Parts: sequence; structure tokens; C-alpha cells
Amino acid sequence: MAQKFDGLIPGVLLLAATIFPCSMANAQAPVSIQEQLTAQYKLVKMGSDTSGYSVVEKGTLLAIQKGGILAVPYADQNVLANKYEGGTIHAPGGLSLMGRKSIMGKFGKEQTTHLFAVGDKVYPMKIDVNVAKDTVTLEIVACDTCNKTDPPTYNKANVVFQFPKGSLATGSAGGVEDVIGQVLSISNDDQGGQQQGGDQGGQQQGGQQAGADQGQQQQADQPAAEPVNIEKGMTTDQVEAAMGKPDKKVTLGTKQIYYYKDMKVIFLSGKVSDVQ
Repeated sequence: MAQKFDGLIPGVLLLAATIFPCSMANAQAPVSIQEQLTAQYKLVKMGSDTSGYSVVEKGTLLAIQKGGILAVPYADQNVLANKYEGGTIHAPGGLSLMGRKSIMGKFGKEQTTHLFAVGDKVYPMKIDVNVAKDTVTLEIVACDTCNKTDPPTYNKANVVFQFPKGSLATGSAGGVEDVIGQVLSISNDDQGGQQQGGDQGGQQQGGQQAGADQGQQQQADQPAAEPVNIEKGMTTDQVEAAMGKPDKKVTLGTKQIYYYKDMKVIFLSGKVSDVQ
């Protein structure tokens, strides 16, 4: 009996060695910065027909916070690379632009460029994280309905965020998002939807203005609401009881992010760890 039992041990150990490491690796596999950023920023889907290019499915609407991003029309096959490092936007150099104009001239076309202004609205089209080069590249395209661009050109550009050497290998997605937010912050605007029914809205403004004045008077008569207090360690239920349902939720493993109009609340393992 002892010999039979001893003979079974190697087989049992071999089976355990092949099963448990796999399950543990799957359970402990970290979520990459690329995956977390893709979950944070929904990419726009573009399409085209006989009338030209258009937005097929809207992405996360971003507001430009720093000027100097140089773009080209969506129809251009190439994209200009704008580098962000040390708090400054570095647009493509003059020699690079002269070369592009020369190439375009050979095809009988004129190279046109566009500088995005602070406050312009854009969508993310592509996200690329290069850990070896410590860069995160966002390809963006203009929301022409938001910016009231007519005729639409859907100008596009690459913004290359340069991080210190070795920081992406050990850093967090939250830190990367903070840097991206210095240039491209998430906007809460209506994404141009207010343009629909403009003529009809103009006819109704007179009656709506009277109602708005009455509402403002009623608000002035009411006592000021108590300020909302969010503290570290509060649960998701406590935050929702104080703030209401969030505009958007993002779940990344044990990390959750609640987005409200003027802030985002970050939870770790179901409890508040930071408020931004």
C-alpha cells in the first residue's frame, strides 16, 4: 500500500503545478495603463459617405486646456505630432511643416493647418501607451458641432505626452490621467446637442424667460443648502446618499471612479481614497 501511495505523489504534485499557477496568475494579473486609459476615455467612431466625413458614434468629450496644438483636416492621411513635456506644448517644427507642404504640392493640393484654441472640444480617436519610450499618445479629432465649425473639417492631431524615464513602468493610470488632464480635460457639455431645433427654441425663449425669472426668484427666497461633505473612508452608498447618482462610473479592478459635474470621487475596495 505504501508503494502505491508513494507512486501517486509525483502525479498529484504535477497536476497541482499545472493548475494552481495558472489560476493564480489570472487572478493577480495587473490591469495595464493602456487598458485603464481605454476604459477612461471612450474612443470616437468616424465614418464617411458622399457628403464627407462625420461622427458615427461620439466618444468622451474633451476640452482643450492649453493652446498650441497644431492640427490638419481629417482627410489628410498624416497626423501632426505635438509633444507635451514640462508643462509646455511643443508643436511640429518649421522644417517638418515645409516638407509636408512640399509633398502636398506635388499632388496639386495645399497643406492647411489649424491651431486648436483653449476651450475647443475634441474626441479621442486612438490611445497608445509606449512603456519603453515613456510616452502616451492621444490622437484627437475636433467636435465640429460643438465648436460650430462650418463647413466641418474635423481637424485632427496627435498629442504625445512625454513622461520621465522609467515612470510608466512603475506609475499608475491615475497619475497619467492627471497629466493628460492638464491638456485635455473631460468636458460635461452637451456635445453640441443644443443646436437641434434652434428655430423652434427661439420661438419659445420669450415664454421660457418669464418662467426662468420666476424660478430664480423662488430660489433666492429659499435658504442656502448645506454644503456636501465627502470624507476619506466613506462607502459608495454614503457618497451616493450625499451626492446622488454619479454621471458616470468607471470600474478598474478594486478601483472605482464616480464622475460628478464638478468632481470625481475615487474609491479603493469600496471606500473613498481621493477626491479630485
